[in-house]
Amino acid sequence: MSLDSIAQNIDEAVSGFFDPVSTFLMDVVFYTVPVFGTEFPLIVGWLVVAGAFFSAYFGLAQLRHIKTALKLVRGKYDQKNAPGEVNHFQALTSAVSGTVGLGNIAGVAIAISIGGPGATFWMILCGLLGMATKFVECTLGVKYREIDANGKVSGGPMLYLRKGLAELGKPALGKVLATLSAIMILFFTFFGGNLFQVNQSLAQLTKVTGEEDSFFAGSGGALFYGLLIAALVALVLIGGMRSIGQVTSRLVPSMAIMYVIACLLVISFNVTAVPDAIGTIFTSAFDPSGVAGGLIGALIVGFQRAAFSNEAGIGSAPIAHSAVKTKRPATEGLVAMLEPFIDTVVICTMTALTIVIAGGPAYLDAREKVANGTGEVGGTGMGIEITSDAFGTALPWFPYLLTVAVILFAFSTVITWGYYGQKCWTHLFGASKASEITYKIVFSVMVVAGALLSLGTLVDMSDAFLFMAALFNITGLYFLAPVVKKELVKVLDYVRRRDAGESDEEIEASELAEEAARAQVPAN
Repeated sequence: MSLDSIAQNIDEAVSGFFDPVSTFLMDVVFYTVPVFGTEFPLIVGWLVVAGAFFSAYFGLAQLRHIKTALKLVRGKYDQKNAPGEVNHFQALTSAVSGTVGLGNIAGVAIAISIGGPGATFWMILCGLLGMATKFVECTLGVKYREIDANGKVSGGPMLYLRKGLAELGKPALGKVLATLSAIMILFFTFFGGNLFQVNQSLAQLTKVTGEEDSFFAGSGGALFYGLLIAALVALVLIGGMRSIGQVTSRLVPSMAIMYVIACLLVISFNVTAVPDAIGTIFTSAFDPSGVAGGLIGALIVGFQRAAFSNEAGIGSAPIAHSAVKTKRPATEGLVAMLEPFIDTVVICTMTALTIVIAGGPAYLDAREKVANGTGEVGGTGMGIEITSDAFGTALPWFPYLLTVAVILFAFSTVITWGYYGQKCWTHLFGASKASEITYKIVFSVMVVAGALLSLGTLVDMSDAFLFMAALFNITGLYFLAPVVKKELVKVLDYVRRRDAGESDEEIEASELAEEAARAQVPAN
């Protein structure tokens, strides 16, 4: 039996086994209710309501404190003796590498094909709301993290839900939410943050190297690609969070800049069309008679794309942000706010604007199919084709550059989710050397499998588990929001005093004296 036949048999067997489970989970997690004639997924509303609540509760911190966040990223308030493994910039790029991926290139194309240009407006709004949610969960990630004797940091929802809710007198609820959150994130790690990224980056590589005639079209070439990526991922994961931070701090900014420059080139070649494109995006967002549900349809698709893209409220990003070198948890919460802005407001919007301005044949054909109800617009391949076609109108060589971007995006996403998964694995099964080695073997096998199998059913199921994590994580965030508010007050006072010229030593001495004074005051 050939390698192709073996891969196909395994694919069919695994997909057939999990298909009923996938269908059940998708029906439950993405349960919809009718809203003005359009089905609205409640889980999307859950994420958006959380973003709106935290935005109001913290007084639009994502707008008021953006300047402070940028200063923190630049290292203005870094402390050499602060506990942690990476600086603010490295923690940010590590987390961004887990969210910036194929969804920014392909998923956005699908969103505006289905929901129309107006989906872009709602995508931006959801990204801005998600900044507040990221601030809350990443502040908690640092506050309740654990650092072992070797200086290695562990953090994330499995710790702040358990420890934080225990402090509030809800230890049982905290343990349940923490365990379920770890399980959901771990499952997505294997199939969404790993298999899907490798599989789709291989698909784009195959497309530009000859499609059916490509070396990578056969199982031999796919296996070679899978083994190569697995080896590179293993090398980075063995180095731990410091290694991941070093790689992503170089890789993420360079590939993001490269992609944005390409977008700006296409836009500049069609600069006269920019005002009309922006106007179309805004008017389409409120057009009740638009394609696929009109206003509500555009809103749903835009919110859903942003939620899938920046993962605000899922609980994954705090795992990376917890490793930051800081003594004040809210400093990293402020830095983390930039993540949805970079991922959704900048990169996703640049993709959408480029496609709308270029108006390539693939995009127009997809819009016509949706309008006529013929065919099906979906799947990452279709999204990549639309994006590639849009860039190709001005840059005929762009599909090759896009392939490089896709592979780099996929690689950075895989290594970051590999770290997320390891922290969840050790939380559930222990942090022994044997446990960690077992995890890395399983994860590496999944990398290779991603190059050989499609497993669309498992990808759907992993998305369901990812959003189930949001149910457990955000429930805990509501309880712990007052804790975050106290941490924010401390950081804003610290920043004010630093800007006034006080040294870290003076501020710390003053804070210790204040704590000692409070400890001597008898409770009423």
